[in-house]
Amino acid sequence: MNNCKRVVRLRYRPSTYLGVLPGFKSILHLMARVLPGGFTLRPFLHRLRGVKIHGSVWIGDDVHLAEHYPETVEIHDGVAIATRCTIIAHTKGPGRIVIEKGAAIGAGCVVVCKSGQTLTIGEGAVISAGSTVSHSIPPYALCGAPRLKVFGKVTTPFRDATTYEEFQRGMLPMRPTNRVRS
Repeated sequence: MNNCKRVVRLRYRPSTYLGVLPGFKSILHLMARVLPGGFTLRPFLHRLRGVKIHGSVWIGDDVHLAEHYPETVEIHDGVAIATRCTIIAHTKGPGRIVIEKGAAIGAGCVVVCKSGQTLTIGEGAVISAGSTVSHSIPPYALCGAPRLKVFGKVTTPFRDATTYEEFQRGMLPMRPTNRVRS
């Protein structure tokens, strides 16, 4: 009996019928990126597009969720996706991205997977802002790009230099500082 209910439920999913209207999913995607309602309206609009969202999630402003294959993205309960993240589940064909329960993705992150690959962000994992994720992340892991490092001193500002070579000639290497340890 449960199987029959499940088949009927999937058969009448709104995203199935909305796909018939040309450009309608693109309009929903644009609306989900710019309208308010991180806990309410944005997840609702992404569900209409076909993104599999389970439970209550928070989706920040200007989040791009797989425009061409929204059904390949699955987001579980308690997930937080910060502002201006890009989640792309296709590179030369559809892949699959699963963001498990309680995961958090920092602002400006890019999550991308290859065709035929399943990329999983584990339960409770935290990805720091500005990171690029192209491989699965284990549960309860804190990960991100290395912190910024100063490489040199600029003597000719980039906008003032007429060529890149002039800008490079104006760079001075940073000397290591001797730190006094107490």
